[in-house]
Amino acid sequence: MAQHDDEFRFLKSDAAQVGYTGELPEVRRVSVEVSDGRKVSALQFSPESAPQIVFLHGVGLNAHGFDPVALALGVPAISIDLPGHGHSDWRSDANYRPDYLAADVLLALDQLAPEPFYLVGHSLGGLTSAVLAAQLGDRIKGLAILDITPGIVPQSDAGDINDFISGKRAFASQEEMVDRAIEYGIGEDRAALTRGVALNSRLREDGQWEWAHHFAHITAGPMENLGEGKPFAALWAPLVYLSKHKLPIVLFQASDGLVGEELAAEWREMLPDAKLVLLPGLHNLQESSPVELAAALAETFFGK
Repeated sequence: MAQHDDEFRFLKSDAAQVGYTGELPEVRRVSVEVSDGRKVSALQFSPESAPQIVFLHGVGLNAHGFDPVALALGVPAISIDLPGHGHSDWRSDANYRPDYLAADVLLALDQLAPEPFYLVGHSLGGLTSAVLAAQLGDRIKGLAILDITPGIVPQSDAGDINDFISGKRAFASQEEMVDRAIEYGIGEDRAALTRGVALNSRLREDGQWEWAHHFAHITAGPMENLGEGKPFAALWAPLVYLSKHKLPIVLFQASDGLVGEELAAEWREMLPDAKLVLLPGLHNLQESSPVELAAALAETFFGK
């Protein structure tokens, strides 16, 4: 696979994957200055209209992971590159905790999504969404969190993701990166993984390939320095508050993901008024099961 500058070259195949047969919507790359001169980048689907839904990806991924889901939904949308990922600038302190990310994303959304919208966050983006949702006030219409809860213990529950990202940082080819993703259970569809690697890697001057996100360039892995035990347990509080104030909240649990029965049971106990929906697929539901995820979002948020 050669390096390629056209980031939208996969849209036609993404559309075919999810059965989208209409004319492709306009997709535009935009960026917003947030703080310290840094910029947060995003993809706008049908940018002539106010976005109805906003997507936040997980650690080590980027906004393009939601392209198939956005196409399947067929509504104006925004998919954001979290700081340190994709086309967004890296943080000089290399701190990518959910509260730091939420502060940056909120500034971006003030410009990109001034009207009410639904918020969807995957993994690290899901934890970020829990913080962000409490700060959006009347601008958030509903919240979907993909395969993570505040009860996660990063060093054990997400240990494989940490090792996948930081255990090997230079590769002889993009094919080797795909092989590693398959080995770690990131996905099973080689074509889909090839697409994901192509949009999330870059060629170094020494001829080696590396991941394009910041975690490939810092000593600590993404799950390190987060604290012992359950460092995100404080995020239950905003979710409980929002649920009690009747914000629609749903957890989409992947059948072969990070959220096992213990975490699912804790979700039901902490948020009895929220929904929990089990979907077939891997942790990265937006990549492994885009059709099923889009259908579930359409039913949950848009009554389709």
